[in-house]
Amino acid sequence: MVIMKIAAGVGENKNIIEASKEVDFEVILTESEEELIQMLVNKEINGAVRGSLGSSWIIPFLKEKYNKDIYRASLLEIKNHKFLFAPVGIDEGDSKEQKIKIIELGAQFLKNIDINPKIAILSGGRPQDIGRSKKIYDSIEEAENITTIIKNKYSVKHYFILIENAIKDKANFILAPDGISGNLIFRTLVFLGSGKSYGAITLGIDEIFIDTSRAQSIKGYKRALEFSHYLARLKSRNKHADTKTSL
Repeated sequence: MVIMKIAAGVGENKNIIEASKEVDFEVILTESEEELIQMLVNKEINGAVRGSLGSSWIIPFLKEKYNKDIYRASLLEIKNHKFLFAPVGIDEGDSKEQKIKIIELGAQFLKNIDINPKIAILSGGRPQDIGRSKKIYDSIEEAENITTIIKNKYSVKHYFILIENAIKDKANFILAPDGISGNLIFRTLVFLGSGKSYGAITLGIDEIFIDTSRAQSIKGYKRALEFSHYLARLKSRNKHADTKTSL
């Protein structure tokens, strides 16, 4: 049996330390952003969890290291339904092109774990709200355009502002209008509502890096550690056999 090495960052929130004690695998803890990422890119570990370290250095470093845009998609759970949610980085999803790229990367991730993508696109109003303001019109028009572009590749529906219907219909990938609203929705669901977070998978790189909020609970960090460990085991297994396991 191959032993997976998972590392996690320790900042001001020490809940990550307590979470590391509750999993049934070893977690390497570090207080250094540089050490965490160097272990990952040098393949000294099989997966990394940001924990409570800051992201202002980590994400730009990864973008520079791989010379590409990378995006984050949170794995959330509401009423026993798991789904990817993006964008959650406040500087991500600012253009139609970025949103399409996020969809492509997120859909590929789901396929890699043997899940058929069912995509929900959100926008800034209901159909009858067109004309109330230019911002609302632009948001709805862009979402309609994105839906048209990708509908021949994926199962997709524009839910307008009705996120509750997207979850009711069991969409497994929900795209917010932009990173700021996505971050607000994430915080509302996870920190004020009944949503559970498993951390955010970093799309666009081969390495397993799970981004997490610095305000996460012990249970939240535990889920992120287990998610990283699951993906690491799956990646190792798929290198030796053409088998996949769903979440």
